Amino acid sequence: MAVPNVLNAAYIRPLIISWIFWMAVHAAILFWLDLSLVNAIADSTVFNMILIDCSILQVFIMQYYFPKKDRISYVIISALGIALTSTILSTFFLRLIFHNDADYISFLQTSFPIKLGVAILLAACVTMINILVYTIRDEQATIKRKYEAEQLSKEAELFQLRSQLQPHFLFNSLNSISALAGIKPEQARHMIQQLSDFLRGTIRKDTAQLISLEEELRHLRLYLDIEKVRFGHRLQTEIICPDTCNQLQIPSLLLQPVLENAIKFGLYDTLDQVLISIQARDEKPYLYVTITNPYDPATQRVKGTGFGLSSVQRRLFLLYSRNDLLQTSQDEHTFTTTIIIPQVI
Repeated sequence: MAVPNVLNAAYIRPLIISWIFWMAVHAAILFWLDLSLVNAIADSTVFNMILIDCSILQVFIMQYYFPKKDRISYVIISALGIALTSTILSTFFLRLIFHNDADYISFLQTSFPIKLGVAILLAACVTMINILVYTIRDEQATIKRKYEAEQLSKEAELFQLRSQLQPHFLFNSLNSISALAGIKPEQARHMIQQLSDFLRGTIRKDTAQLISLEEELRHLRLYLDIEKVRFGHRLQTEIICPDTCNQLQIPSLLLQPVLENAIKFGLYDTLDQVLISIQARDEKPYLYVTITNPYDPATQRVKGTGFGLSSVQRRLFLLYSRNDLLQTSQDEHTFTTTIIIPQVI
């Protein structure tokens, strides 16, 4: 979010154009009051140029000193100062230029209060415009700082959520490797290699917020290969992903905790084979990913903390500001989790 520079052309140009127009009107009024054309143009030009210079000087001063309080007093004092300075200086220079013109010198003396009043009004308007512009600048700078702070906080929370998922999976994998090391050392070495590949991919994805579904599923297959070593033939999986879904975007490592949840509640209370299904479908402007696992509440003894699904829902909220992107349902034998990812069209 860019904060505009109040001294750029978008601000100065309209001010100068407006003042040139006022100078022409000022000269026309003086000419209408029976001043010669030369006197009218000179009077308007000298008076307004000095007034413009004083006003632009105020713009520069306000870059370094901008009143936070008592702005009404600042407007009054600034307007009086600018008006008095410009009126006195313009009268002095015009006296020097037309010192031989007695009629014009007399006009200068009689018109001094009127010029001062006009200068006060113009200077007050310019000062209020300056304050308005600088106020908008400060508010936008505050909004920018707040936005950046929220982004940093959001990124920190996302990082914390993702980092909390890894130790649990890592401990389970190390326990399985430990159990296999004595009886099946070759299988244990294979699992170590798989774990290494998986963790290496996880580290590479730490900086990527969104990745393609194809890449996410490729990483998920590494995870499933490790889990299949733990559970053997009991864990059966199917992944159904049409070609139209491959390049759709999904937050990296979003599916792993959902799949871990499905394995936990699908396998821990049974010795039978269990099929866990992952299906993707493209329903523009959304990507739907559905994970189903067997579930029997009557025999369910494993109690979860709810962290897996709640962490996914929290990540989705932080990324998309919506609470309806993770949906769950269950019947007598199946638990279904559906994740909805908005796509940028």
